[in-house]
Amino acid sequence: MPIKIGELAKRTGAPVETIRYYEKEGLLPKPARSQGNYRLYREEHIERLQFILHCRTLDMTLDEVRTLLQYWDEPDRNCGDVDNLLDEHIRAVEIRMEELAQLKQHLTTLRQKCVNSAAAVSCGILNTLADNACHK
Repeated sequence: MPIKIGELAKRTGAPVETIRYYEKEGLLPKPARSQGNYRLYREEHIERLQFILHCRTLDMTLDEVRTLLQYWDEPDRNCGDVDNLLDEHIRAVEIRMEELAQLKQHLTTLRQKCVNSAAAVSCGILNTLADNACHK
C-alpha cells in the first residue's frame, strides 16, 4: 500500500527534506504520484531509504552510497569493489581519528594556557588564539 512522504519520514526517521534530496540525487527512485500530485512511496522505497540512512550513519559519502546501491541493484555482480570501497573508507576513518587526536592535543594544550578565572584581557587562551591568528 503506497504511503506519502510524511509517513515515509516517520517510518524511517529521515526528514522530508532529506528524502527529497536523495530523490534529486538519484539515490531514491522517483515515486509514483497521486491525482493530487502527492508522492506515493512503496515498500522498496522504505528499504532503500533505510539502507541509505544506515550507510550515512557509518559516515559514508553520497558517492560511496551511490556505488553501494549500484551493487545492491545488481545482486549477481561480483562484490570485490565493495570490499575495496570499505577498505578505503576504513582508512579514511583511521586518518580522521588521527586528525581528531591531534586536534584534541592542541585543544588540551590551549586549555592549559588558562588555569584560573581572570579578566578576558589576560586570558591565556584568548591571547594564544589571537597570537596564532596574527602569525598566520
